[in-house]
Amino acid sequence: MINLGTLKEITDLRSVWSHEALNFTPWVAENVDLLADAVGLDITVDETESSVGDFNVDIYASETGTDRKIIIENQLEDTDHDHLGKLITYASGKDADVVIWVVKHAREEHKAAVEWLNNHTDDKIGFFLCEIKLFQIGDSDIAPSFTVVERPNDWTKEIKKTTATNPTQQQRLEYWQAFNDYAFQNAEFNKAFNKRKPTTDHWMDFSIGSSACHIAVSQIQKRNAIDVELYINDDKELFRNLLLHKDEIESVMGLVLDWRELPERKASRIIIEKEVTFDNRATWSQQFDYIMDVCLKMKKAFKKYL
Repeated sequence: MINLGTLKEITDLRSVWSHEALNFTPWVAENVDLLADAVGLDITVDETESSVGDFNVDIYASETGTDRKIIIENQLEDTDHDHLGKLITYASGKDADVVIWVVKHAREEHKAAVEWLNNHTDDKIGFFLCEIKLFQIGDSDIAPSFTVVERPNDWTKEIKKTTATNPTQQQRLEYWQAFNDYAFQNAEFNKAFNKRKPTTDHWMDFSIGSSACHIAVSQIQKRNAIDVELYINDDKELFRNLLLHKDEIESVMGLVLDWRELPERKASRIIIEKEVTFDNRATWSQQFDYIMDVCLKMKKAFKKYL
């Protein structure tokens, strides 16, 4: 018979993080990928205790690969009016696109307030209210868990793109439109992949016939790079199985890949990056040739193991 332990919640967060600014905020910054998975964004921390006038926002961050700014305010206690006011002040001072409030417990009136903010502010701004809880089985390591209790309605599907006032997003859209016009004239690429609608997102995904993973192409404008990767949604066993065949896969592709299991996150990534110049449109066709070549090689090399 299998012995099963009892999951218990540690309700006193300060028994783990005694001080909000000195202990909890640094921990959130160092483990931001856990929060990123909960809210569904890729987050890069830019600063902790970032100045906003006479005050400091706990964490100032950005969405990886885009120009969207994120502020994260942490609270080891129940939500209160003081922190809600600070949150709005910091969002204004930092011109934030995404606001994340991490708390021990969200009171009903503050859930309603965050819901109201999402319904009555600009469509490009999103407010998230997250609870953090700690769990343990017997004497095991303590495990944190983020739960989103309020988020923008259909955030991932319906957030409106302000391309008319955002040059970065406009360029992303034009890049993908040009890519489609170029790539799908190629018979081999057109046969291997279905055309995706161009968007202002920094990525474009391509199915390779598996629900567990797909190929993703990303414009990383911050560092002038193109990423092509096999993105595994939530299957560490699949990643480890593929890793067993690393030498053969890289030999078939003729490329060296960056294998990122990311044990602290649900997703895993097998990625290759190339430096490019997005502003030089004369080189776009060369970039498109590179993307097409890697996508085709990646599909051929990985498909036999899926």
